[in-house]
Amino acid sequence: MYMSNEKIKILFVCMGNICRSPTAEGAFRVQMKKLGVEDLFEVDSAGTHAYHIGEQPDARSQLSANKYGVDLSTQRARQVHESDFYHYDYIFAMDASNLADMMDICPAEHQHKLSLMLDNIPNNNGKGVPDPYFKGRFDAIFEMLNRASTFLLNKLLIS
Repeated sequence: MYMSNEKIKILFVCMGNICRSPTAEGAFRVQMKKLGVEDLFEVDSAGTHAYHIGEQPDARSQLSANKYGVDLSTQRARQVHESDFYHYDYIFAMDASNLADMMDICPAEHQHKLSLMLDNIPNNNGKGVPDPYFKGRFDAIFEMLNRASTFLLNKLLIS
């Protein structure tokens, strides 16, 4: 079981920070709350691009999350900043494209912190979370990220 005075700091990242990464943040927060371990973690989300800075998550993401009892309305989109690579212990990209974008700007000594979110689900290495922005499937994306959050949280608490 995790025993430290330091919080584990996690950042979830997608392209615009209005669909996948805020959903991952919300799902992870709910999993922490279920286990009563909120005080062990610091979590946030960001985007690799500056398309939606300051905006709430996409209304469709919020609607889907609300179906599962998750409120995303207090989140605001922001762009990944160089300081994030120094601050966070783990940075989870939603797909290979965003992972590559972060690898391009992440200092070499912090690249070990970067990985794909779905790599936390057994037998899913290398798979990305599909972007629902144009094609929908927000409920399926929530379920996928909720499942990955469950595995991630359990892995972090055991290590």
